[in-house]
Amino acid sequence: MTRQHQGRLLPIILLLTFLLSVSCGVTLVASRLVPAPIPEELEDMVNMHSRWMASHARVYESLEEKQKRFQIFNDNVAFVNSHNQIEGRKFNLSVNRFADMTNEEFRAKYTGFGKKPGGLVVAPGGGDEVDQELLLHGNLSAAPESVDWRKKGAVTDVKDQGGCGSCWAFSAVAAVEGLIKIKTGKLVSLSEQELVDCDINGEDQGCLGGLMENAFEFIVKNKGLAAEAAYPYEGEDSTCNLKAASHAAATISSYKKVPANNENALQLAVVKQPVSVAVDATIEFQFYSSGIFSGECDTYLNHAVTAVGYDTDPDGTKYWIMKNSWGKSWGENGYIKIERGVSASEGLCGLAMEASYPVA
Repeated sequence: MTRQHQGRLLPIILLLTFLLSVSCGVTLVASRLVPAPIPEELEDMVNMHSRWMASHARVYESLEEKQKRFQIFNDNVAFVNSHNQIEGRKFNLSVNRFADMTNEEFRAKYTGFGKKPGGLVVAPGGGDEVDQELLLHGNLSAAPESVDWRKKGAVTDVKDQGGCGSCWAFSAVAAVEGLIKIKTGKLVSLSEQELVDCDINGEDQGCLGGLMENAFEFIVKNKGLAAEAAYPYEGEDSTCNLKAASHAAATISSYKKVPANNENALQLAVVKQPVSVAVDATIEFQFYSSGIFSGECDTYLNHAVTAVGYDTDPDGTKYWIMKNSWGKSWGENGYIKIERGVSASEGLCGLAMEASYPVA
């Protein structure tokens, strides 16, 4: 039994019996039809689920599917409540719009770093692109105590990838948007959909996943990327719109990889510009709400975000500022703070393993 299922409030048999009786409105007792009894604790959870469904416009195709989703919702609520009750936690969780999905289902639908058909993970190739300057000439003591590219106008509004595994495209686009603002003074929202539709002749596969480095290579070879206004996001794979893609709103010359497993090198890169980063999105990541994320995670890189800054909390905890692509309702208005400077060289959730950024 996984940790997610340890918080079940009632046996599944009681749940199914209750929901079936509610769907009929009655139960048979001593050959007479009488109203079905409703356990108070279960009734509260059913009502909470109903309110949550209404709030998120969730509709299920069958009673069986509703029963399944209710039980998952029940487990997730218990998990969130259990986490938030532990004293000393640096971050909070919430019952958000992903609350009726297991983490496995969530990762399959809302992440997308490196994924390919069949579940394989594509490893980025090459080594010549690594920015050795960050190691040879980088001076961490000269780096500012904090950086926030949002305050410098180099970050567009938080976007929402929807149920498409295109986080890689959003991460790459956010990094390019930041670079173009820094170099030209103009902040332009660029097209993720162009990458989803047109960057498909290599390893990137639209909603089935991809890599930020490959996206940068596509932008170089395609001589730029269209504006989002000209090539808007649809949240699904579609045919490449060659006409829209032919009008580039931004160009880059190449890209660089941040030296792997080195948070200091990543910090120096973020001093220069927003940087694309890959992480392991766990169940705590799924329900993150606020605070400095310091939860349990591995180094199975499955999701892409963009490092747009770093800072230190008043209590001394260092953290990264990461822009996500799950909409503004997730996390801190679409952002997550992740603990910085941990003992593991790969960084928390593997964030220092596969970082890269575009070059003008």
